[in-house]
Amino acid sequence: MRFVVMVKATRNSEDGVAPSTEMLDEMTKYNEELVKNGIMLAGEGLHPSSKAKRVRFASGQKSVIDGPFTETKELLAGFWLWQVRSIEEAVEWIKRAPFDEGTEITIRPIFESEDFGKELTPQLRAREERMREEITRQQKS
Repeated sequence: MRFVVMVKATRNSEDGVAPSTEMLDEMTKYNEELVKNGIMLAGEGLHPSSKAKRVRFASGQKSVIDGPFTETKELLAGFWLWQVRSIEEAVEWIKRAPFDEGTEITIRPIFESEDFGKELTPQLRAREERMREEITRQQKS
């Protein structure tokens, strides 16, 4: 099963405060362990929302909102894409992360093709597979 593991933003991450060398070292060790165990598929930190934009769709209109966004409890500072056997296993792995107090993590399952049932017709499944193959091909070039 695949999961996205989301690290919520903090006041420091929104203020652009860089982690210490020690924290970066600990996080690198943790990420290396995730990779070694075949769990981490991707993972990145995100710039503060002051460098972001939101696009809102409402009543047929599209509006662009410049950051920063004031409500940090709804913002992300980073994410991982993990493959583990269960959400319980993901929880056990995140408990090992070298975060300090105040960090909040959300773990959410990613939809897989089988989750869509009969609504994902064989034709749609084939298109989805071709798209995934193209993404993989582009990443390799």
